[in-house]
Amino acid sequence: MAGSSAPWIGSAYLFLQSTCKTIVLPSLYESSQKKPSVFKALKLALADSTGSVNGVDMLKVHCSHPHLIVQLKFCKQENCRRFLQSYREGALQESLQNHLQLSLAVTTVPLEMELKAGNEHLDNMLKDEDRCLECIYREKPDRLRDEEITELEECLKSLIVHQSINNNLAVKDCASLNSPSLPYPSQGSSLSPQVTFIFQGQQFANRTLTPDDHQKFAKLVSKKWKQVGRSLQKNCRALRDPVIDNLALEYDREGLYEQAYQLLLRFIQSEGKKATIARLIAALEENGLVSLAEELLGLHSNEDCS
Repeated sequence: MAGSSAPWIGSAYLFLQSTCKTIVLPSLYESSQKKPSVFKALKLALADSTGSVNGVDMLKVHCSHPHLIVQLKFCKQENCRRFLQSYREGALQESLQNHLQLSLAVTTVPLEMELKAGNEHLDNMLKDEDRCLECIYREKPDRLRDEEITELEECLKSLIVHQSINNNLAVKDCASLNSPSLPYPSQGSSLSPQVTFIFQGQQFANRTLTPDDHQKFAKLVSKKWKQVGRSLQKNCRALRDPVIDNLALEYDREGLYEQAYQLLLRFIQSEGKKATIARLIAALEENGLVSLAEELLGLHSNEDCS
């Protein structure tokens, strides 16, 4: 199918239509207020289908009444195979219906779905998985990701990071009220599981990673983002090797900043309150990135940077 050295890349179109007369997906997506909610549901359902937020990429969403048409790009055969299995078994449909129900705050969103690759209607051959894969592989993406999709991705990532941090703080506040016998009664209520850590002989308070940490890391880590990822993966299953390699391929055009940003985003999403500054600093130290560690800890703030 694909050459041994060439990456496996294919494309398909997912046609979506609500069978409820009061829910018109193209109209909702064309609404500036509802579009982020529909996009979030699409993104989460596709992630569910492959088991990875980067398993399948949305290149563009077309509004063609009564259909919402999503152009998909697959960068690894195994991700495409998982997607096809989820689609065939109805798991993708159920997941998208549930996510739309939550995002749009409605009681139910019944959907009809159809999958096409070029002129081939894949619904007619779903039992022949290899044939479906061949059809998708033949259809190479004819475009880069639409700018609107990139903007929606950024908004969703920012929302997830802020929600993660806010949720962590809320959980810790509740824990401090309800659990007087916490391991760290005097100072643990506002800190992460490991209360303090040592860096270059100094003691620092541990904390959950912040959006500012996230952006500084992505901006400054440069080509060593993969090495840092492999250090973090030792205690984070979500960063196992195929994921890091997928990130490198998927965001190759966007460059090092986006690759590093996506890496740390995956870590934060997977680890929640355990995504702490101490773990990131340890990974940076392990890879000789002491200056970046100092930057994250504010040790450069009083120095003149020439």
